[in-house]
Amino acid sequence: MPTMRYNVLQLGSRIDFVEMPATHAYQLSALFKRLHKEIGKLTAERVPQLPHIIAECDELELHDEALHIQNGLDYINELERSFASIQEPAYPLISLLTEIRALQAQLEQWYEEELHL
Repeated sequence: MPTMRYNVLQLGSRIDFVEMPATHAYQLSALFKRLHKEIGKLTAERVPQLPHIIAECDELELHDEALHIQNGLDYINELERSFASIQEPAYPLISLLTEIRALQAQLEQWYEEELHL
């Protein structure tokens, strides 16, 4: 069974939990640091709000039934869709989308390899 890590994200009072392969969890943290650094440069009207990664952990047990753990690939797919919908064809959006899609491709490959083992 593969080792997973959990990224804890916060946007306002909302907390999200994203399950990532342990080998890729740091990449989600690094991606969010980059997105936060560059998002202020976007001039489009509808730029998505980004949560902050507030923690990473190896194990997670939720006791509140209202909370759930989201699959990392599903989360990255949603993130990619939200950035792809921005109507701004210039840098830094193109660069940010490239980074999101790179992690997306890595996760797709990881999940494909794990399902075929």
